[in-house]
Amino acid sequence: MQVTLPHNLGKDQLRHRLRTRSHEIADHIPGGMAQVETEWPSPDRMLMTIRFMGQILAGDIVLEDSSVLLSIDLPPALGFIEPMVESAVRKHGQDLLAAPED
Repeated sequence: MQVTLPHNLGKDQLRHRLRTRSHEIADHIPGGMAQVETEWPSPDRMLMTIRFMGQILAGDIVLEDSSVLLSIDLPPALGFIEPMVESAVRKHGQDLLAAPED
């Protein structure tokens, strides 16, 4: 599954927001039962390990100049949740990229 989110941030600001707010990703996964671990193998790529519904999912976020590309490998047993996950990413992804409220 891949979802592209547009942004108008510079890469430095985008990296900063994702690094400081990545702990919020699990809050936006439907069901509220997910655990997300992240790591940055390069400045423009964040890897995710998502524990959800007894499954361990791999995903990544690639930072591009005008978009963020989110990819998650969903096993066939969880294929039915793809529309829900995509909807949540589109809805909450922009919130995650937005400036945090003071």
